[in-house]
Amino acid sequence: MSKITTVLWFNMDGEEAANFYVSLLPDSRIDAVVKAPSDTPSGPEGYTMLIDFTLAGQKYAALNGGPLFTPNESVSFQIVTEDQAETDRLWNAIVGNGGQESACGWCKDKWGYSWQISPRILLDALVDTDAARKRRIFESMMTMRKIDIATIERAAAGETAEAF
Repeated sequence: MSKITTVLWFNMDGEEAANFYVSLLPDSRIDAVVKAPSDTPSGPEGYTMLIDFTLAGQKYAALNGGPLFTPNESVSFQIVTEDQAETDRLWNAIVGNGGQESACGWCKDKWGYSWQISPRILLDALVDTDAARKRRIFESMMTMRKIDIATIERAAAGETAEAF
């Protein structure tokens, strides 16, 4: 058993969210569905209270706690992608399932949780020691919603954001 599990609060639709999340990435699964052993402030005895799941090898739990708390951008999932196809697949799955686009590779799922779909080439470039190259890459990223790897590569090669 993992010593630390991130618990995500849901308004009674945590099982739907957990099932969607585990469909996105390898090494993901529903580990347990816990029914309330008695009545709680959030629901009656027997309601689905907690869903333990593994997402890309990391443990999470979805708590069906009701409408009291809602997600915000202070916590997000970051998925490192290897190519444009993976970036597109994940972005389209999240946005296409009732989510919404944001800026710079961020999107939000239909439950309100934010996701950063971050191609490895972008993350590697942002720690580049060449300040001018890093600036071009960063400025090109700032013009995007979903990250376009070809544009990042052009910025790395010397094109400025104005060229995009």
